[in-house]
Amino acid sequence: MYIKRKIEDKIFKYLKTPEIIAVIGPRQAGKSTTINEIFSHLENKSIVNFNDKKILNLFVNDIESFREIYVNKFSYVFIDEFQYAKNGGKNLKYIFDKNKEENLKVKIFISGSSAVDISVQAIKYLVGRIFVFNLFALDFEEFLSYRDANLLSLVKKSRADFAQLKRVDIGSDAEEIVLKYFYEYIIYGGYPRVCLAEGIEEKKEVLKNIYNTYFLREVRDILGLIEDFKLEKLIKGLALQVGNLISYDELGVLSEYSFPTLKKYLNFLEKTYICSYLRPFFKNKRLEIVKNPKVYFFDSGLRNYIVDDFRPVDSRGDIGAVLENYVFMEFTKSETRFNYWRTKQGQELDFIIHREGGQELAVEIKNNYKETPKAFGNIKKLYPDMNLAIASVYDNSKNQNNLRYPLFAIS
Repeated sequence: MYIKRKIEDKIFKYLKTPEIIAVIGPRQAGKSTTINEIFSHLENKSIVNFNDKKILNLFVNDIESFREIYVNKFSYVFIDEFQYAKNGGKNLKYIFDKNKEENLKVKIFISGSSAVDISVQAIKYLVGRIFVFNLFALDFEEFLSYRDANLLSLVKKSRADFAQLKRVDIGSDAEEIVLKYFYEYIIYGGYPRVCLAEGIEEKKEVLKNIYNTYFLREVRDILGLIEDFKLEKLIKGLALQVGNLISYDELGVLSEYSFPTLKKYLNFLEKTYICSYLRPFFKNKRLEIVKNPKVYFFDSGLRNYIVDDFRPVDSRGDIGAVLENYVFMEFTKSETRFNYWRTKQGQELDFIIHREGGQELAVEIKNNYKETPKAFGNIKKLYPDMNLAIASVYDNSKNQNNLRYPLFAIS
């Protein structure tokens, strides 16, 4: 079964523009499937995959023959696994410019699973010639469209209310139904193949395959590692630090990497879509944290596989970190600009959202909202115009004065 992705509508808007379309993101997130779905609605098309060594060698060594066979005769061309092409961006620039010179109207699509390779091999040569789209694992709306499409309009309305800073209350019965799917989503994540799996054991097996076959192999190949046990220890250390400030000393001891090597590998883990780092919000360097990032994973299911913890929500000791990780990715997928906030005395709020018009919204994530966080008062002293909100699963505060959102309303 195909799960429709939001990115489809964005891409369809640019089918008639000359720019190359690049779709990048983690392996198994659905890049090839999504572009193939788009291509199923198009005519006069060519689809090639650089996993095919003959086609790849032709592109690398005989670009004119590649143009003649796979490009010039078609209106739409899709090159999958583009990151395998040596000097790929330089050759693609040649094709683009040559087509323009010869007035050949060919729309080219490329996809790849490594932001390192795509950016180095392609984008630096294609300034002004390319539109880049990120495709991650399913967000919660996409997941819900597959699990129970009837609930989708309810979640969309809740998210619209969140955007307008309206208190969200959909009623306990409806919320209970949505939360059933929400819990499944935050425990097993949003990889399409995981969502399509029939049962829990199959979901776990798919996650195991994604991690071992795709992520570890790809990172190991990019870094040129002969063995990956140190890398695995580093990744597990990061998974255990989700939602916390990165401790470089702790990670260095755990992984046995030197500090320069550690920093290099942390960057690669972000570029290969395993984990990402959130920087602090600050305006007063004397009072606020200004450098240390917090770590989150691109998919909660993958993170839970790494720490071997698929316990249900009500029996997890790390539920706060899991919920934070969910919100981090929802903001990332919706291209929201955000940071975290922390003072040198330890007062902290989970996320600061930068809204249109220069307004900021501080959001604190809670599993069970009982009382107003003390940090609300602290941040108001520094930023009187800051808007404040609680995002939680349960609301037992009975405080109607605070803006409160169910976590599925976050986007």
